[in-house]
Formats: sequence, C-alpha cells, structure tokens
Amino acid sequence: MKIVIAGGTGFIGNKLIDLFLQEGHEVVVLTRKARPPSMNLSYVEWLKDHTSPEKETENADVFINLAGVSINDGRWTEKHQKEIYDSRMVATDELFRIISEMTQKPSVFINASAIGIYPVSLNAVYTEDSTDTPDDFLGRTVRDWEEKARHAEDFGARTVFMRFGVVLGNDGGALPLMALPYKLFAGGTVGSGKQWVSWVHVVDVVRAILFAVENDRLRGPVNVTAPSPAKMKDFGKTIGSVLGRPHWIPAPSIAMKLALGQKSKLVLEGQKVLPKVLLENGFDYEFPDLESALRDLLT
Repeated sequence: MKIVIAGGTGFIGNKLIDLFLQEGHEVVVLTRKARPPSMNLSYVEWLKDHTSPEKETENADVFINLAGVSINDGRWTEKHQKEIYDSRMVATDELFRIISEMTQKPSVFINASAIGIYPVSLNAVYTEDSTDTPDDFLGRTVRDWEEKARHAEDFGARTVFMRFGVVLGNDGGALPLMALPYKLFAGGTVGSGKQWVSWVHVVDVVRAILFAVENDRLRGPVNVTAPSPAKMKDFGKTIGSVLGRPHWIPAPSIAMKLALGQKSKLVLEGQKVLPKVLLENGFDYEFPDLESALRDLLT
C-alpha cells in the first residue's frame, strides 16, 4: 500500500515508518522540513505557502494523522494550550484539502486521539462504548479533534480514532521522566498513588495502527491501551523493582502542581481504560503486562 503519514517524524511516527517499511509498504511523510528520500520512503513539505503535497500523495491508500504540538512539551500556559489545540485542527483541515484535490481518494483514514476523552475517575471503567466526556482542556481538544476528523467519512474513507493511553518508550513519551527519580534512588508514589495509569508499550501502539489499517472491521474509536492498567503506586513500585531501586520518596500532589502547573493532571489524574475493540478483534499484544513492558524498555 501507499501510506501517507502526517506527523511522522515524532516519537510514534518514526517507529511506525519503520514497521510499514518492514511490511513492504510505500510511505510518504508530510513534514515541515524535507529530508532526502530512501527506498520506499519520501518526505514531502507541507503547511507552508509554497507547498503542494497533493502532487506526491496521489494514489495513496491510507492517510494517518499524528500531527500536532506535543502535550508533553513545556508548561500548559494559555498560549501553549492554544498551540496544542490549533495545530491539530489546522493539520486535519489541510489533510482534507489535500484529499479533496486527489483524483483517487484514500480508503482508510487513521486519526490519532487520546484517552483524555474519558473523564477522570478512580472507579469507572471506560471502553469505546463509553460516551461521557470531560469539559476540560484535554477533553475538549480530543472531542473536537475527533469530530473534525470524522469528516474523512465524507470522502468515503473508513475512519478510525486511535485513542492512545500513556505510551511507554525509552526514547520519548512519559517513561524517561517517570523512571528518572528511581535511577537517582529518589523514586516514590506520585500524588495519592490511587490514580489509574492506562499505559501501552510503543511497540504495541504501532502494531495496533497497522492492525487498524489492515482490518476493515475497525472503524470509529479504538482504545490503544494495554489490557492491564495499573494504579500509579503499583506503576512506580514496578519501575523500582525492574530497576532494582527503592520506592520510598513520595512526590505529593502540591509539589507536582507547583512544578508542572496544569500539566500535572497528566500524572495526578487518570482513568481506567480497556481496549475492548482490539481484544474483540483478536489483536495480540506483545507486551500485555506492565512488568514485561518495563523490563523491555528499562533493562
């Protein structure tokens, strides 16, 4: 297949490119900074006045939208929140403009999303059937992004919203910062420790995206989380166990709020999210449990 990836130079995108190339697909990456092409891989500039990426995307079978300012970079000031929100809306609009110019429309449109679309809770269990959404920054951003991306159906594309959990990797995502205190012998419970961490190994993230591309049964929301979410206290203890470090110095909520501002919600609050659609459709996790995932990434 010919696959177009927007936002393909980030933490998840680079690993996704490698997987698609291993599978023999042709990949076109939409990027603000062009790079030299290689076998079955090309980089095409977009989101600039002089660019016409639709010339390079013709006959693409699949569009994958990972584009947007990272929620992990910088404090969540009002300006940064606007950049996070606007970057997703602008990129998705541009993808639709590109598709509208194509003679042959893609048959599949995969859009990134997040479990932030579910309300924070210590007791609720969320699946793709859950309809409650929070009226906070993350909830509004994810909800509006999905609503905009749904217009891919107007082009006849099977549309899937990949709702990523806390993605674990050793070269990006949340894990390096979460593991650092333990490496310094200063790890401990963050906040109350009772909040849920619906995590997933980055290898399973890219495998799940490929699974969604190849399986016509998948459409609409798909929770991309491991089947075994953990409480934050247990998550921390498992990091300590894997690294052979103590779990003893707590990081109280007030300290996290002072250090991170509004972004502290990412570690102080959470929700228990289960990947019902992936499991019902036979997706086979490479890292279904937390200890195996952390041993792969930290040892």
